[in-house]
This record gives sequence, structure tokens and C-alpha cells, in this order.
Amino acid sequence: MKLLSLNVGRARSVDYTDHPEGVTGIDKRPVQGPLRVSAPGPKGVAGSGVAGDTVCDLRHHGGDHQAVYTVAREDLDDWERELGRPLPNGAFGENLTTRGLDVSGARIGERWRIGSEVVLEVTSGRIPCRTFQEHLGEKGWVKRFTLRGAPGAYLRVVVPGEISAGDRVEIVHRPAHEVTVAVQFRAVTIQRDLLPGLLAAGDALHPEARATAEKYVARYGG
Repeated sequence: MKLLSLNVGRARSVDYTDHPEGVTGIDKRPVQGPLRVSAPGPKGVAGSGVAGDTVCDLRHHGGDHQAVYTVAREDLDDWERELGRPLPNGAFGENLTTRGLDVSGARIGERWRIGSEVVLEVTSGRIPCRTFQEHLGEKGWVKRFTLRGAPGAYLRVVVPGEISAGDRVEIVHRPAHEVTVAVQFRAVTIQRDLLPGLLAAGDALHPEARATAEKYVARYGG
């Protein structure tokens, strides 16, 4: 398992984002590194956990529980075949493109060591938005991406440090529960009856997903 590509974005003006200033950082491009990875701070005021990477819409992106976004190269390859077009590393706006790692099959709370020092913890899957759809230029993309159910993973930074493209990725902790990124994603999008089960992931679960699950349980029971 390895970090195939380390990707960062800069603010760019577009006509399809809901950002008040009409900018987005979704267009991420590979860099060799090393770049420092660290906890950025609370969502709403803090951006990316990757140095040099820009997050523009702080309402929905960035912050400690969405510090780093990871996509498996294998998933990009599957989409390439389906869409009939190339999807370079970073095409989904991901910071990390990995090889040999089942990203959407990772469990919430799973921890990865990248390189010699950085440790990241899986918190949730990525929810697709209009900016993502328009960036790719694929009609109906939000629905297609959602139905596929392989959203890639958001992670928080447990141990900060520097990473570079080509670094080894090692799973250093795998929780005993069965709440994967894919399960969490389906629960908060198209299969709400799965929400109670998300609570088995404990404190590692993204706070927004946990709040949604708790609200569901309070209303419908678990």
C-alpha cells in the first residue's frame, strides 16, 4: 500500500460554485512533497490539513474531521473505464491518491501511518456536491457517485508530520466494529435505516454523522 500521489489545490474562480466569492479549491494537482500534514482546527474557520492546499468553502469542507481527503486509484480507474475518459490523480479533489488500499472499505476509526511519522484516522465518506459535478462536467454526477457508494474517505490528523508521494501506507489500527466508510456514506445518503448502526463507531465518527444518527434514533428508535 502506498501514497501514489499527493495533491493540492489553489483558489480558482469558476461560475458554478455556491461560494460567495465564486472560487473553489477542488482542482487539485499532484506535487512531490514533502508537505506538512497537521490538524487545521475547527470546521467553519479552518481549512485543509495539508500545507499549501486551499479550501475555499469552509461551511462544508475542511476542519479537523475533514482535514485530508483520500481516494483509491483503483476507484478512479473504475470510473475511467465507465466514463471513457482519463481521470488523473487529484481529479476528485482528493489530497491523497492511494494504491493498494481499500479506502471506502476502511472502518471509521481506522488509522493509517503514512511515511515514517504521520498517522491519520478515518472519520467519514465524502458527500458529493454541485461543485464536484460541475468540476467533472458529468451530467447527473451527484446521483451516479452516490449510487456507486465508494466515496473515498475523510481523515483527521492524529500525528502530524511530513509526507511525500511514494510513501508507504500502513494500517496501524483497525476497530472491531463493522462500520465502514461505505456503510456510513449509505446511511447518511440513501439508506437511512443504517443510521443507528453508525453509533457503534463511537467518538471516531464524524460529529455531523453522529448527530444525524442520534437524531434518527431519538425519533425512530434504534
